[in-house]
Amino acid sequence: MSSNAAAAATEAIPSIPRDDEGPVFRAPWEAHAFAMALTLHDRGVFTWPEWAAALADEIKRAQAAGDPDTGETYYLHWLATLEGLVASKGVASTETLHRYRDAWDHAADRTPHGKPIELQAEDFR
Repeated sequence: MSSNAAAAATEAIPSIPRDDEGPVFRAPWEAHAFAMALTLHDRGVFTWPEWAAALADEIKRAQAAGDPDTGETYYLHWLATLEGLVASKGVASTETLHRYRDAWDHAADRTPHGKPIELQAEDFR
């Protein structure tokens, strides 16, 4: 992940959890979701103002549904925003996103704790 890209993102989206050195993540998947958004932005899929508006809408929906807004669910909203924009921009269909999410869930279920999760053909069945 480019430090310049991360700095640009944190400047454009003030809600990103950060410290003096940049964005902070509580789990590896959060950093992966952040990096995917940076990559898609760099490829022109969306602008930061477009992303910030979509993320704000996602957070508002979650709060209206009872999300306590403690900061612990920030990257869940980030991921939902990422999936929504990827589908709405035609990068991948909602069906494809669900297929891969289910495959990752299956792969995680069969992977012993502490081992890397690897997708295999049977995870897509």
